[in-house]
Amino acid sequence: MKPRVPSIAKVLQRALQLDFFSELLFPEKSDTELLPQTAPDFHQGTPLTALPKLPTSFTHPNSNRKIQLPDASLEYVLLRSKRRTIGFQITEEGLRVTAPRWVTVANIDDAIQEKQQWIINNLNERRKRTERRLETAMRWEDGASFLFLGQILNLRIQRSDSVTHITTDYQEEPRELSIQLPLDASEQQLKDSVKTWLQKEAKNVFSKRLPVYADMLGVSYKSMSLSNAATRWGSCTSQGKIHLNWRLIHFAPELIDYVIAHELAHLLEMNHSPRFWARVESVFPDFKRARQRLKRHASAELPVF
Repeated sequence: MKPRVPSIAKVLQRALQLDFFSELLFPEKSDTELLPQTAPDFHQGTPLTALPKLPTSFTHPNSNRKIQLPDASLEYVLLRSKRRTIGFQITEEGLRVTAPRWVTVANIDDAIQEKQQWIINNLNERRKRTERRLETAMRWEDGASFLFLGQILNLRIQRSDSVTHITTDYQEEPRELSIQLPLDASEQQLKDSVKTWLQKEAKNVFSKRLPVYADMLGVSYKSMSLSNAATRWGSCTSQGKIHLNWRLIHFAPELIDYVIAHELAHLLEMNHSPRFWARVESVFPDFKRARQRLKRHASAELPVF
Protein backbone atom coordinates (compact mmCIF):
# COMPACT_ATOMS: atom_id res chain seq x y z
CA MET A 1 0.00 0.00 0.00
CA LYS A 2 1.49 3.30 -1.09
CA PRO A 3 1.89 5.96 1.63
CA ARG A 4 -0.36 9.01 1.27
CA VAL A 5 1.35 11.96 -0.37
CA PRO A 6 0.28 15.25 1.19
CA SER A 7 -1.26 17.76 -1.17
CA ILE A 8 0.71 20.78 -2.38
CA ALA A 9 -1.62 23.07 -0.46
CA LYS A 10 -0.93 21.23 2.81
CA VAL A 11 2.80 21.23 2.20
CA LEU A 12 2.69 24.98 1.58
CA GLN A 13 0.56 25.50 4.65
CA ARG A 14 3.11 23.69 6.82
CA ALA A 15 6.01 25.45 5.18
CA LEU A 16 4.63 28.96 5.47
CA GLN A 17 5.66 30.91 8.49
CA LEU A 18 3.33 33.76 9.40
CA ASP A 19 4.69 37.09 10.57
CA PHE A 20 2.57 39.44 12.61
CA PHE A 21 3.12 43.14 13.16
CA SER A 22 0.86 44.42 15.99
CA GLU A 23 0.40 48.17 16.20
CA LEU A 24 3.06 49.84 18.26
CA LEU A 25 1.79 53.42 18.21
CA PHE A 26 -1.41 52.49 20.05
CA PRO A 27 -0.82 49.29 22.04
CA GLU A 28 -3.17 49.97 24.93
CA LYS A 29 -6.35 47.87 25.00
CA SER A 30 -9.66 49.56 25.69
CA ASP A 31 -11.95 48.38 28.48
CA THR A 32 -15.07 46.68 27.21
CA GLU A 33 -18.30 47.29 29.09
CA LEU A 34 -19.93 44.03 30.11
CA LEU A 35 -23.59 43.78 29.15
CA PRO A 36 -26.12 41.70 31.11
CA GLN A 37 -26.20 38.06 30.10
CA THR A 38 -30.00 37.96 30.09
CA ALA A 39 -32.58 40.48 28.88
CA PRO A 40 -35.62 41.52 30.95
CA ASP A 41 -38.47 39.03 30.62
CA PHE A 42 -41.30 41.19 29.30
CA HIS A 43 -43.53 38.24 28.44
CA GLN A 44 -43.38 35.71 31.24
CA GLY A 45 -43.27 32.18 29.96
CA THR A 46 -42.29 33.22 26.43
CA PRO A 47 -38.57 32.65 25.78
CA LEU A 48 -36.76 35.43 23.96
CA THR A 49 -35.40 34.46 20.56
CA ALA A 50 -31.82 35.60 19.97
CA LEU A 51 -31.37 37.68 16.86
CA PRO A 52 -28.89 36.28 14.32
CA LYS A 53 -25.45 37.88 14.56
CA LEU A 54 -24.78 40.06 11.53
CA PRO A 55 -21.34 39.76 9.90
CA THR A 56 -18.95 42.67 10.51
CA SER A 57 -17.53 44.49 7.51
CA PHE A 58 -13.93 45.74 7.37
CA THR A 59 -12.97 47.89 4.41
CA HIS A 60 -9.70 49.31 3.09
CA PRO A 61 -9.50 52.43 0.85
CA ASN A 62 -6.89 50.76 -1.39
CA SER A 63 -8.11 47.17 -1.23
CA ASN A 64 -7.42 44.80 -4.12
CA ARG A 65 -8.73 41.63 -2.46
CA LYS A 66 -11.81 40.62 -0.50
CA ILE A 67 -12.60 37.50 1.53
CA GLN A 68 -15.77 36.40 3.30
CA LEU A 69 -15.07 35.00 6.76
CA PRO A 70 -17.72 33.36 8.98
CA ASP A 71 -18.07 36.50 11.12
CA ALA A 72 -16.76 39.24 8.85
CA SER A 73 -16.47 40.54 5.32
CA LEU A 74 -12.84 41.56 4.94
CA GLU A 75 -11.20 43.80 2.34
CA TYR A 76 -7.42 43.95 2.32
CA VAL A 77 -4.41 45.06 0.32
CA LEU A 78 -2.25 42.26 -1.08
CA LEU A 79 1.35 43.09 -1.90
CA ARG A 80 3.92 40.78 -3.46
CA SER A 81 7.57 40.87 -2.44
CA LYS A 82 10.81 38.89 -2.30
CA ARG A 83 10.15 37.94 1.32
CA ARG A 84 9.90 34.27 2.19
CA THR A 85 6.96 34.48 4.58
CA ILE A 86 3.42 35.80 4.67
CA GLY A 87 3.16 39.00 6.73
CA PHE A 88 0.02 40.52 8.22
CA GLN A 89 0.02 44.18 9.22
CA ILE A 90 -2.85 46.16 10.74
CA THR A 91 -2.55 49.82 9.77
CA GLU A 92 -4.85 52.77 10.34
CA GLU A 93 -6.38 52.01 6.92
CA GLY A 94 -6.96 48.30 7.51
CA LEU A 95 -5.31 44.96 6.78
CA ARG A 96 -2.23 44.73 4.59
CA VAL A 97 -0.90 41.34 3.54
CA THR A 98 2.58 40.88 2.09
CA ALA A 99 3.38 37.52 0.54
CA PRO A 100 6.05 35.84 -1.60
CA ARG A 101 5.36 35.86 -5.33
CA TRP A 102 5.19 32.07 -5.50
CA VAL A 103 2.38 31.72 -2.92
CA THR A 104 -1.07 31.35 -4.47
CA VAL A 105 -4.01 33.57 -3.58
CA ALA A 106 -5.84 30.46 -2.33
CA ASN A 107 -3.02 29.75 0.11
CA ILE A 108 -3.08 33.36 1.29
CA ASP A 109 -6.83 33.17 1.90
CA ASP A 110 -6.29 29.90 3.80
CA ALA A 111 -3.73 31.66 6.00
CA ILE A 112 -6.21 34.48 6.66
CA GLN A 113 -8.87 31.93 7.59
CA GLU A 114 -6.44 30.26 9.99
CA LYS A 115 -5.59 33.53 11.79
CA GLN A 116 -8.94 35.27 11.37
CA GLN A 117 -9.50 35.74 15.11
CA TRP A 118 -6.21 37.64 15.50
CA ILE A 119 -7.00 39.77 12.45
CA ILE A 120 -10.59 40.59 13.48
CA ASN A 121 -9.60 41.41 17.07
CA ASN A 122 -6.93 43.85 15.91
CA LEU A 123 -9.17 45.43 13.28
CA ASN A 124 -11.84 45.96 15.94
CA GLU A 125 -9.27 47.67 18.17
CA ARG A 126 -8.27 49.91 15.26
CA ARG A 127 -11.92 50.82 14.66
CA LYS A 128 -12.47 51.69 18.33
CA ARG A 129 -9.38 53.89 18.38
CA THR A 130 -10.54 55.71 15.27
CA GLU A 131 -13.96 56.34 16.82
CA ARG A 132 -12.37 57.67 20.02
CA ARG A 133 -10.10 60.01 18.05
CA LEU A 134 -13.05 61.37 16.07
CA GLU A 135 -15.00 61.98 19.29
CA THR A 136 -12.15 63.94 20.87
CA ALA A 137 -10.55 65.35 17.74
CA MET A 138 -8.72 68.62 18.14
CA ARG A 139 -10.51 71.64 16.70
CA TRP A 140 -8.22 73.66 14.48
CA GLU A 141 -9.09 77.10 15.81
CA ASP A 142 -7.46 79.92 17.74
CA GLY A 143 -6.63 78.79 21.27
CA ALA A 144 -6.34 75.08 20.43
CA SER A 145 -3.46 73.19 22.04
CA PHE A 146 -1.37 70.06 21.55
CA LEU A 147 1.76 68.43 22.97
CA PHE A 148 5.19 69.62 21.88
CA LEU A 149 8.23 68.04 23.57
CA GLY A 150 5.96 66.80 26.33
CA GLN A 151 4.39 70.15 27.19
CA ILE A 152 1.24 71.96 26.09
CA LEU A 153 1.71 74.30 23.14
CA ASN A 154 -1.05 76.79 22.39
CA LEU A 155 -2.00 77.64 18.83
CA ARG A 156 -2.63 81.29 17.95
CA ILE A 157 -4.27 81.86 14.59
CA GLN A 158 -4.44 85.23 12.89
CA ARG A 159 -6.18 85.81 9.56
CA SER A 160 -5.68 88.97 7.54
CA ASP A 161 -6.38 90.20 4.02
CA SER A 162 -2.90 91.74 4.00
CA VAL A 163 -1.23 88.31 4.45
CA THR A 164 -0.31 86.64 1.15
CA HIS A 165 1.38 83.51 2.46
CA ILE A 166 1.33 81.42 5.65
CA THR A 167 3.97 82.13 8.31
CA THR A 168 4.72 80.44 11.64
CA ASP A 169 6.38 81.91 14.71
CA TYR A 170 7.22 79.94 17.86
CA GLN A 171 7.40 81.69 21.22
CA GLU A 172 8.92 79.71 24.10
CA GLU A 173 7.46 82.10 26.70
CA PRO A 174 4.52 81.93 26.63
CA ARG A 175 4.47 78.58 24.83
CA GLU A 176 2.67 79.59 21.65
CA LEU A 177 2.84 78.82 17.97
CA SER A 178 1.50 81.79 16.03
CA ILE A 179 0.18 81.18 12.51
CA GLN A 180 -0.62 84.04 10.16
CA LEU A 181 -2.98 83.08 7.35
CA PRO A 182 -4.63 84.73 4.36
CA LEU A 183 -8.37 85.15 4.83
CA ASP A 184 -9.17 82.45 2.29
CA ALA A 185 -6.73 79.83 3.66
CA SER A 186 -8.38 76.46 4.28
CA GLU A 187 -8.20 74.34 7.42
CA GLN A 188 -6.03 71.82 5.58
CA GLN A 189 -3.54 74.56 4.74
CA LEU A 190 -3.42 75.42 8.44
CA LYS A 191 -2.84 71.76 9.33
CA ASP A 192 -0.12 71.44 6.69
CA SER A 193 1.72 74.50 8.02
CA VAL A 194 1.69 73.16 11.60
CA LYS A 195 2.77 69.71 10.43
CA THR A 196 5.63 71.19 8.39
CA TRP A 197 6.79 73.17 11.43
CA LEU A 198 6.64 70.11 13.70
CA GLN A 199 8.58 67.99 11.20
CA LYS A 200 11.24 70.68 10.92
CA GLU A 201 11.57 70.78 14.71
CA ALA A 202 11.66 66.98 14.86
CA LYS A 203 14.52 66.78 12.36
CA ASN A 204 16.43 69.43 14.29
CA VAL A 205 15.99 67.69 17.67
CA PHE A 206 16.73 64.21 16.33
CA SER A 207 19.85 65.40 14.50
CA LYS A 208 21.24 66.83 17.74
CA ARG A 209 20.51 63.78 19.92
CA LEU A 210 21.60 61.00 17.53
CA PRO A 211 25.36 61.83 17.66
CA VAL A 212 25.24 61.90 21.48
CA TYR A 213 24.02 58.31 21.78
CA ALA A 214 26.02 57.09 18.79
CA ASP A 215 29.17 58.27 20.55
CA MET A 216 28.11 56.62 23.84
CA LEU A 217 27.50 53.31 22.07
CA GLY A 218 30.59 53.57 19.89
CA VAL A 219 28.65 53.22 16.64
CA SER A 220 28.22 55.31 13.51
CA TYR A 221 25.08 55.63 11.44
CA LYS A 222 24.84 56.39 7.75
CA SER A 223 21.77 58.60 7.64
CA MET A 224 18.65 59.73 9.50
CA SER A 225 15.27 60.37 7.95
CA LEU A 226 11.81 61.14 9.27
CA SER A 227 9.21 58.42 9.19
CA ASN A 228 5.42 58.65 9.03
CA ALA A 229 4.93 54.99 9.91
CA ALA A 230 1.64 53.99 11.47
CA THR A 231 3.00 51.07 13.48
CA ARG A 232 6.42 51.96 14.84
CA TRP A 233 8.36 54.81 16.43
CA GLY A 234 11.62 54.03 14.71
CA SER A 235 13.64 51.54 12.72
CA CYS A 236 17.26 50.79 11.86
CA THR A 237 18.74 48.94 8.91
CA SER A 238 21.93 46.91 8.87
CA GLN A 239 23.33 49.58 6.52
CA GLY A 240 23.08 52.16 9.31
CA LYS A 241 20.00 54.01 8.07
CA ILE A 242 17.92 55.34 10.98
CA HIS A 243 14.24 56.17 10.53
CA LEU A 244 12.49 58.06 13.35
CA ASN A 245 8.78 58.83 13.48
CA TRP A 246 8.37 62.61 13.39
CA ARG A 247 5.45 62.36 15.83
CA LEU A 248 7.95 61.65 18.60
CA ILE A 249 8.31 65.45 18.73
CA HIS A 250 5.03 65.50 20.69
CA PHE A 251 6.67 63.65 23.59
CA ALA A 252 9.16 64.54 26.33
CA PRO A 253 12.88 64.67 25.34
CA GLU A 254 13.74 61.61 27.46
CA LEU A 255 11.28 59.49 25.48
CA ILE A 256 12.87 60.68 22.24
CA ASP A 257 16.28 59.78 23.69
CA TYR A 258 15.05 56.29 24.55
CA VAL A 259 13.87 55.61 20.98
CA ILE A 260 17.16 56.96 19.58
CA ALA A 261 19.21 54.79 21.96
CA HIS A 262 17.02 51.81 21.06
CA GLU A 263 17.51 52.18 17.31
CA LEU A 264 21.25 52.86 17.53
CA ALA A 265 21.70 49.78 19.73
CA HIS A 266 20.44 47.74 16.79
CA LEU A 267 23.68 48.58 14.99
CA LEU A 268 25.32 46.29 17.56
CA GLU A 269 22.51 43.76 17.96
CA MET A 270 19.94 43.39 15.17
CA ASN A 271 17.46 41.67 17.49
CA HIS A 272 15.73 42.11 20.84
CA SER A 273 17.83 39.60 22.77
CA PRO A 274 19.06 40.12 26.37
CA ARG A 275 22.34 41.33 24.87
CA PHE A 276 20.45 44.00 22.93
CA TRP A 277 18.62 45.28 26.01
CA ALA A 278 21.92 45.31 27.91
CA ARG A 279 23.30 47.62 25.20
CA VAL A 280 20.32 49.93 25.59
CA GLU A 281 20.61 49.92 29.37
CA SER A 282 24.30 50.79 29.20
CA VAL A 283 23.45 54.21 27.73
CA PHE A 284 19.87 54.63 28.94
CA PRO A 285 19.55 52.95 32.38
CA ASP A 286 15.90 53.91 32.88
CA PHE A 287 14.81 52.35 29.58
CA LYS A 288 12.09 50.14 31.12
CA ARG A 289 10.27 53.12 32.60
CA ALA A 290 10.65 55.10 29.37
CA ARG A 291 9.31 52.16 27.40
CA GLN A 292 6.20 51.96 29.60
CA ARG A 293 5.67 55.72 29.44
CA LEU A 294 5.86 55.60 25.67
CA LYS A 295 3.23 52.86 25.58
CA ARG A 296 0.92 54.93 27.78
CA HIS A 297 1.52 58.05 25.74
CA ALA A 298 0.87 56.10 22.58
CA SER A 299 -2.86 56.08 23.35
CA ALA A 300 -2.93 59.85 23.87
CA GLU A 301 -4.96 61.81 21.37
CA LEU A 302 -2.47 63.38 19.02
CA PRO A 303 -3.47 65.96 16.41
CA VAL A 304 -4.94 64.52 13.23
CA PHE A 305 -3.37 66.12 10.18
